[in-house]
Amino acid sequence: MMITAKVRKWWRNVLARFGPRRRLRIIEGDSLPSRMPRRDLVLARDDGEDWCVGMRCPCGCGYVVELLVVTEAKPRWDVRVDVNGTPTLTPSVWLQKGCHSHFWVRDGRVHWC
Repeated sequence: MMITAKVRKWWRNVLARFGPRRRLRIIEGDSLPSRMPRRDLVLARDDGEDWCVGMRCPCGCGYVVELLVVTEAKPRWDVRVDVNGTPTLTPSVWLQKGCHSHFWVRDGRVHWC
């Protein structure tokens, strides 16, 4: 059982480093869709105002991570997108329930803490 977890972690790190970069999809509305893309991040934008960014947890557990980007929210995240459409989130994402994953999204890649 321990070998399987180590292999999974190794494979996850290989995909994060060398796999395709994640992209940012923008949807209209103030909430995330019920079906999230497998890899990409989704930004919910309503009347030109960004509300939240969502993604599936990169560990593979299936949990949908929802991060508020609206200015008044605490805690809140900033999302920056480069010319290629690859997102960067600040600060890091640390799930307090479920799988307890802790990671950064930088230039469309997941970097594990």
